[in-house]
Amino acid sequence: MLIRNVEVEGHAEAVDVRIDGGRIAEIGAGLTGAADVDGRGGALLPGLHDHHIHLAALAAEAASVRVGPADVRGPTAFAAALVGGPPGEWVRAVGYHESVAGELDRWVLDALAPDRPVRVQHRTGALWVWNSAALRAVGLDGDGRFWREDERLRGFVPPVRLDLEGVGRRAAALGVTGFTNADPHLASGLTQMLSVLPQRLLVMGIDEPVKLMLDDPTLPTPAQLARTIGEIRPRPVAVHCVTRVQLLVTLLALDEVGSVDGDRIEHGSVIPAETIPWLRRLGVTVVTQPHFPVERADAYAADVDAEDRPHLYRCRTLTEAGVPLAAGTDAPYGTSDLWAVMRAATEREDGERLQPRSALGLFTGEPQHPARKRRLAVGSDADLCLLHVPLREALRTLTRELVRGTYVLGRRIGPA
Repeated sequence: MLIRNVEVEGHAEAVDVRIDGGRIAEIGAGLTGAADVDGRGGALLPGLHDHHIHLAALAAEAASVRVGPADVRGPTAFAAALVGGPPGEWVRAVGYHESVAGELDRWVLDALAPDRPVRVQHRTGALWVWNSAALRAVGLDGDGRFWREDERLRGFVPPVRLDLEGVGRRAAALGVTGFTNADPHLASGLTQMLSVLPQRLLVMGIDEPVKLMLDDPTLPTPAQLARTIGEIRPRPVAVHCVTRVQLLVTLLALDEVGSVDGDRIEHGSVIPAETIPWLRRLGVTVVTQPHFPVERADAYAADVDAEDRPHLYRCRTLTEAGVPLAAGTDAPYGTSDLWAVMRAATEREDGERLQPRSALGLFTGEPQHPARKRRLAVGSDADLCLLHVPLREALRTLTRELVRGTYVLGRRIGPA
């Protein structure tokens, strides 16, 4: 394939790009041959990679009811969302936050939707709440609250239709050529199931790094976590850190066992200023969600401890300190629109705002080294995102409408 008249970083003038065998074979002006694509002066970028996403959960949204703060307001609207659809069928509701209708348990759900099996997932993805009809249907008991029990519950619930084709199609329209699936517990056959996606795929645990989940109620000591990491070595780890204490335990453990190339902190939700030099010394990459303080501003103002608010989802202070930084959408627990994440990173009002080019760079890193930026060069894989306009113009808006073509190994996958 020959793409003519495109802007490529490192070249002062518009160039042509020839692709052969899934790789870039030539870059230069006036390459011979008929053009397959006229770039019309638009920027040709490395394809975007979402460095932290939950693909099966995102694909299940097509068969789910959204009940987050942006979708329903108050108990009445929440109840109405739960009782729609054919009588007797299970209701799978997602995105819930306590600001909608308070804390949930089986009895709260019974009062809202007593006549059908209902299960509601908290927007963190960590908690499911079932009503009595759902518990009776599978022979379970208790208060209906299940914390990080997806693996056990999977065997009880009816199959959910996964719209993976839709996930892949919508991501291709955004210029996405790759995903890193960040599920802590791999469902049987997950890799084969995800193979229908046209994008490239890295699955934590099967590929590197290995995902490690931390929760405050079951938090290991630094020595215990160091032993766990030591058993995984020489493979790198990606440690889920959403609280101050989780980060501190992880840094102490990595100090003890030693960091390796490819180690990551997932989320880095709370990074106190005094830990930033520590992160730099260890050389670990922080894969964050810069859109969460924007998407969840009201909830964070109410729920997050005042001492932690200045340290949420750091971006600018990390990059200025030399800490490797990348981003993932964490979809479906955040938006799946990478361009919206970039815009949020440039609109932060908490001192963590990034410049547009840096925001774009959050998603153009190597899959296994997310902060190591990919460049278009002869011999590199032809995973590409073609924009309608030059990069300077694109950086003014950072919108999904900029994407004209998405290519994986030189094969066009979108937009439609």
